[in-house]
Amino acid sequence: MLLTIDVGNTNTVLGLFEGDEVIEHWRINTDARRTADEIAVVFQGLISQSPLLTDTDISGIALCSTVPAVLHEMREMCRRYYGDVPAVIVEPGVKTGVPVRMDNPKEVGSDRIVNALAAIHLYGGPAIVVDFGTATTFDAVSAKNEYIGGAIAPGIEISIDALSERGAQLHNVELVRPRHVIAKNTVEALQSGIIFGFAGQVDGLVDRMAEELTDNPDDLTVVATGGLAPLVLDEARCIDVYEPWLTLIGLRLIYERNIGGS
Repeated sequence: MLLTIDVGNTNTVLGLFEGDEVIEHWRINTDARRTADEIAVVFQGLISQSPLLTDTDISGIALCSTVPAVLHEMREMCRRYYGDVPAVIVEPGVKTGVPVRMDNPKEVGSDRIVNALAAIHLYGGPAIVVDFGTATTFDAVSAKNEYIGGAIAPGIEISIDALSERGAQLHNVELVRPRHVIAKNTVEALQSGIIFGFAGQVDGLVDRMAEELTDNPDDLTVVATGGLAPLVLDEARCIDVYEPWLTLIGLRLIYERNIGGS
């Protein structure tokens, strides 16, 4: 079985594949202070609680990280605790099969290339991937299945934290759909601004990107992913499909390209 690990700035998502199916998954807090030994303890604790597998069932590891300090410890964890297990860490030199048409391809986050590969595999280009994480990222794939760029906006939680920190009478609220866009109280006013505001941002940016990406918008697939995506799925008009395991699927594909089936 293949263990895939997506290390984000806020959360780390782990998924276990049997063939091309995710059969187990976990989401934990990303903590740059954790050592390789602590990471191994957390992982082994999660694995031991699953009725589906043990450590010995893991036949391969595929990993990407947007946090350099965590990547260093993850690399050490793989070496010390899974030294006999083939591992692929997505970094320059790893085969992805996705041409990157950027001024400096090395500066593109590995997770964004992984997402692009998964979108190409599942839907083909042209496509736009909207990843709702610490930042909300928009990534464009051409009809030739090339990664051609994108946009980065502040994430939902970052925006909420900034608003509550800078506004004396504003505070964190439960992120649920309010009864009306025109709210009658402060809590629902915040919810309206967050939920409908971010949905409008997504629709606006995707529309502008689509104009540059294709002459026929009907050919375009807009894929949403990320832990916060469900907050706006029902409100953003442009999203065609929600794939919560998009990054993990991309990691599986990269593992297969570089090492082979798990």
